[in-house]
Amino acid sequence: MSTTVTTLDTPTDSASARRPIPDAATREIIGYAPVHTVDDLDRAIAAARAAQPAWAALGHEERRRRLNAVADNIEARAEELAHLLSREQGKPLNGPNARFEVGACAIWTRSAADTPLEPEVVFDDGTTHAEVHYDPLGVVGAIGPWNWPMMISVWQIAPALRMGNTVVVKPSEFTPLSVIALADVFNAHLPEGVLSVVSGDREVGAAVAGHPGLDKIMFTGSTATGRRVVEASAHNLARLTLELGGNDAGIVLPGTDLAAVAEGLFWGIFLNTGQTCAALKRLYVHSSQYDEVVEALAGLARAMPMGNGLDEANVLGPLQNEKQFDIVRRLVDDARDRGARIVTGGRAATELGPLFYETTVVADISDGTPLVDEEQFGPVVPVIRYDDVDDAVARANRSSQGLGASVWSSDLEAATAVAARLQAGTVWINQHGAINPNVPFGGVKASGYGQEFGAAGLKAVAAPKVIQR
Repeated sequence: MSTTVTTLDTPTDSASARRPIPDAATREIIGYAPVHTVDDLDRAIAAARAAQPAWAALGHEERRRRLNAVADNIEARAEELAHLLSREQGKPLNGPNARFEVGACAIWTRSAADTPLEPEVVFDDGTTHAEVHYDPLGVVGAIGPWNWPMMISVWQIAPALRMGNTVVVKPSEFTPLSVIALADVFNAHLPEGVLSVVSGDREVGAAVAGHPGLDKIMFTGSTATGRRVVEASAHNLARLTLELGGNDAGIVLPGTDLAAVAEGLFWGIFLNTGQTCAALKRLYVHSSQYDEVVEALAGLARAMPMGNGLDEANVLGPLQNEKQFDIVRRLVDDARDRGARIVTGGRAATELGPLFYETTVVADISDGTPLVDEEQFGPVVPVIRYDDVDDAVARANRSSQGLGASVWSSDLEAATAVAARLQAGTVWINQHGAINPNVPFGGVKASGYGQEFGAAGLKAVAAPKVIQR
């Protein structure tokens, strides 16, 4: 199975075996992705199963060497990869966007390669000695999203390969070209069958979730789809890592120096045009500073350039697909109809392209409104007023999701005390969405389970084995 990107210049032999992929900003066709089937998936998993023992036998040092070579190659091809990503996903080249994502792919690949994971002595009384070792699981199935297609694929692929597993990737049908191109970079340094991409529709994704030939499934996507992954994987008890998105809350405590935090708040909300699982999606602000925060965010929203990602001046792009565009428009229209105040934005920016939506700040809105209660996943933030910190914490925790949260304050001690009470896998202070390849990341409640990054991420794609003497 080829993992080569099919472009307009190199069409496939059969029109039935390819699918056109549009530019997210212009909707012009930029290339064609192979349309793989469940039979192709079966063959990829069989090849991965056959290749896995030899890959594991290479040992950690050789796998580390190869992954570091992959990272070198990602850096060498960074501009090419960033341009493809910008066109397919929509995020601009500059800002915390396409070039940033490609750079992160190299960083996370090196981290997976170089993070030490030695056997752990868990008991030794002079008579009995017990150690935990970490063996490969076998074949890992990775199902990725369309919002950060390259970076999240690396989070799945690199740790699994480092630990001696082989990997079969099912990218989102919206962004397959970026993942196929990334796999080409990896496969220049890997034996045949160790890493394959199966570019298919939802039927193929469902087959990955329930495939008896997989030992581990890593899924990033919606909570609804995550539940189906759990159900499908139950019959063969495949291990799971599920990152299911969130409706992250931020709380601005009274007395906060807004000049110090305003830009951090903005990017915590609008990173990747709001299309980030761990973006700040509902902001609670004390009444004493409510109007000031609303106006600060609105001012930044008006000033941030939005448009085609290949324009070096832009830092915000379109919604990636029609379905997500419709969700954002529906939620904002509903909020307006319920009496919320649209401070800035609030409409489609069709003059920029079919799927652009203005950067939007919504005020005078309450919990119970769909824009607050649902994950909008776009360039919109509802700002909710509160008068009592305990009430704000309770409202933040009321969501069924718990991926991330944040507290904003000039009083670090007060912020830390509030952070300890928030129900989320990660709680940031005076930042939101900042991730580190050495710091574990994962959600609680309906945002999934399992951790990625660092030693915890390596353990998640390995089988613990106790050796006792």
